[in-house]
Amino acid sequence: MNHSDSKALDNLSLEDAILGVLARAEAKTLSAPEIAHAIAAGDDWHGLLVPIRRSAVALAQAGRLVIYRKGKPADPNEFRGVYRLGLPRHD
Repeated sequence: MNHSDSKALDNLSLEDAILGVLARAEAKTLSAPEIAHAIAAGDDWHGLLVPIRRSAVALAQAGRLVIYRKGKPADPNEFRGVYRLGLPRHD
């Protein structure tokens, strides 16, 4: 993501930014640090990890994304540890 992309994301909510990063990703799923790097400019991405997790839970509860744990969809209310995020699949 280039500098102008990160400035454009400043005006969006974190949820919209997460969904935008996932929509543009070549991979089917991304980790929270990968999403944070895409959203934050420079080295300021660490502070986004907890807010990304909170937003991911809300988005998963709304059916707008899927939280994966060990390659399988996880319950957004009960997952722990390392996770990845992806858009719902329509296949």
